[in-house]
Amino acid sequence: MLMNIILYLLHIIQYQYKIIGQLFNFICRYIPLRQWAHDDSNSPKYQKFKIDELPLILNVEPWDYRDFMAYLKWRYKDDYKPIKPIRRRTECDIDEDCKCPRCNAPSIYLYKNNGSKGQLMCKVCQTKFSPEENRHTSLKLRCPHCLNTLVHKKDRKHFIVHKCVNPKCPYYVKNLRKVDKKDLKDDYGKNKYKLHYIYREFTLDFFKMDLNSLPRNASSLKFTKFDSNVMGLCLTMHINLRMSLRQTKYALKELYNINISHQQVANYCKTAAICIKPFVDNYNYDVKDIVTADETYIKIRGVKAFIWFIMNPKNRSIVGYRVSQERDVGACILAMRMAFRHLKKLPKNFRFIADGYSAYILAAQQFFREFGEDFRFKITQVIGLTNDDEVSKEYRPFKQMIERLNRTYKLSYRPTNGFDNIDGANYDLALWVAYYNFLRPHKHAGYKVLNDVELLHGADNMPGKWQLLIFLGQQTILNMKKGEATNCS
Repeated sequence: MLMNIILYLLHIIQYQYKIIGQLFNFICRYIPLRQWAHDDSNSPKYQKFKIDELPLILNVEPWDYRDFMAYLKWRYKDDYKPIKPIRRRTECDIDEDCKCPRCNAPSIYLYKNNGSKGQLMCKVCQTKFSPEENRHTSLKLRCPHCLNTLVHKKDRKHFIVHKCVNPKCPYYVKNLRKVDKKDLKDDYGKNKYKLHYIYREFTLDFFKMDLNSLPRNASSLKFTKFDSNVMGLCLTMHINLRMSLRQTKYALKELYNINISHQQVANYCKTAAICIKPFVDNYNYDVKDIVTADETYIKIRGVKAFIWFIMNPKNRSIVGYRVSQERDVGACILAMRMAFRHLKKLPKNFRFIADGYSAYILAAQQFFREFGEDFRFKITQVIGLTNDDEVSKEYRPFKQMIERLNRTYKLSYRPTNGFDNIDGANYDLALWVAYYNFLRPHKHAGYKVLNDVELLHGADNMPGKWQLLIFLGQQTILNMKKGEATNCS
């Protein structure tokens, strides 16, 4: 009787084991347990927003034809037949100064390979080349998937596009399999997708651009008609209270009987921004293991321009910002440089949270290319408005912080009705960032400022704090000039 019960239980256990195996098979096939960040493998149409890895760089060491002949003589010994100069039956028009780009063989070892079409061939190393258009260089870019040499395809404003055109490249073949068969039947249907490996070589070095450069039209702080207190009032009303230039002029007239023009208010804001910006940009915000970034647009003479923000979510400070007329990777790199300027090495487990825009991935790639492993980091992309994947569920709060920052800035930007030029946008943004980081009380900080500066405690009101910020900016400029003088000496 006992054995029958045991056999019955074993039969049930085996049946349950079979059912569990079928359930596991079903889950693995049809239910994604984990979705990677920016996993666009399900739709090849999103390949255009994907940044490929860095290419392989092959540095071909130069060598001389005489060394090659000596090696052949040593290698084959008695069987070696010396490579003699070419016996020409007719008069040769090859330039005497022409040499082989690979082995540096002179013109006596060169002959025309295809008659009058211009291609030459070296008798020593069998290299084919054209003297007018030489493609043999010591530095070559190769596809990391098939090792094929990349082809120079396009010239853009700040970069050159190199492309792998090998039709048997595994990367190309893999992407081609994902393309809709209906598109393959259409003419140029494949052009809807990014199928080939592409590398962007930047011609402008964004890492050598000076972040501390001041505008040439810097104004002085010598007051003729008004004083520094009036300047502090203008900044308080225009920046803190989000009043336009003309509203600020009207308020000063009605409240304090100060007759000032709106242009003078703009001049005061411009002068203050020039002084305060170095202090704001060079302040050590103590960036830790996580930052978040986003971009938003403004209008400059009715044309879209872009504001780039990088925030430290630990204390909500703006650690990097930039105004650009184009939504390109250059401005993104400069904003990142501002955020990382006090770091010699990124912390462990560092995370950079952004949306699905490919400029952030490309900028991170350029940081690794410039600084190596010390600045290798990946972009954690929070895509869309809904939490459709595990990455979005975990990091959505950080993305919401930067989106809330964009709305806060837009609230102060709206009374301006756009800017007249990009310099005006830069001045306004620098003042607003200074107000946001050092003067504005924040609810999540217990209605205190984000970055407490002891010197600002000496002012009882907001105009006085603006004057002290200008003083701190002046001290920063003097220290910067002393540092430059020390480096020059």
